[in-house]
Amino acid sequence: MLWLALLFLVPFLIVLKLSFAQALFGQVPPYTPLVQTGEDGAVSLQLHASNYAALISDPLYVGAYLKSLLFASVSTLCCLLIGYPIAYGIARAPKVWRLLLLVLVILPFWTSSLLRTYAMIGLLRANGIVSRTLSELGLIEPGTAVLHTDLAVYIGITYNYLPFMILPLAATLIRLDFTLLEAAADLGAKPWQAFVRVTLPLSFPGMLAGTLLVFIPSVGEFVIPDVLGGPDALTIGRVLWTEFFTNRDWPLAAAIAIAMLLLIVLPTLLFEYVENRRAAREDAP
Repeated sequence: MLWLALLFLVPFLIVLKLSFAQALFGQVPPYTPLVQTGEDGAVSLQLHASNYAALISDPLYVGAYLKSLLFASVSTLCCLLIGYPIAYGIARAPKVWRLLLLVLVILPFWTSSLLRTYAMIGLLRANGIVSRTLSELGLIEPGTAVLHTDLAVYIGITYNYLPFMILPLAATLIRLDFTLLEAAADLGAKPWQAFVRVTLPLSFPGMLAGTLLVFIPSVGEFVIPDVLGGPDALTIGRVLWTEFFTNRDWPLAAAIAIAMLLLIVLPTLLFEYVENRRAAREDAP
């Protein structure tokens, strides 16, 4: 609790305080204090909700939030579709090979994600292997670059966050009792029926953990949309960076950060509450 208070609660309260201030350009710090003392010595609390009102009324911020959710949702789905077969293969592999396969999954983390993102520029440009392959398949026009498109953002997020999906899925599937599949086969279930009715439900905790590990950081991703995306890839992370470092509007940037946090945390807490209630009903006698 002390660790969470120092590294989460205190920074959160600081950002929350900034979000209710007003910007003061050309001054340090560039925002008004919340507690002000008048000439008569009276102390007053000045809270301004104009920053949050701007987030709702300005279509720029609404569009950035929706774009971020779209990028995160599609990329998380791609990570799940790609990562599940890989995790299943690791779980069914002999024990001698499991450690090697897990190391291969973790291996990209030995290189900075920023370097890996910049390295993808060469793959996604017009003469890159990804663009050439897609053009040969007839998915894009010959000579067209995938770089600086929404597709490049999807590829970049999926590539960078795929291990976060594979590792919890593999941990869940490794603990799975595969004799249940043999029992299902003895009862006449086909392989795909055994997978749908046995393996898939039992691997749901790993799917949930992997989905949260990919989706939550993807919503606030800044580097990948900025490097690989085009001008239309305006995510909330890019807007937050612009408001804080370019426009130096710290209160508005703080409001954007708080709104993004609530956008992610509240649905997650609601989902966990529903799942805990469902699990409690199933465990009840």
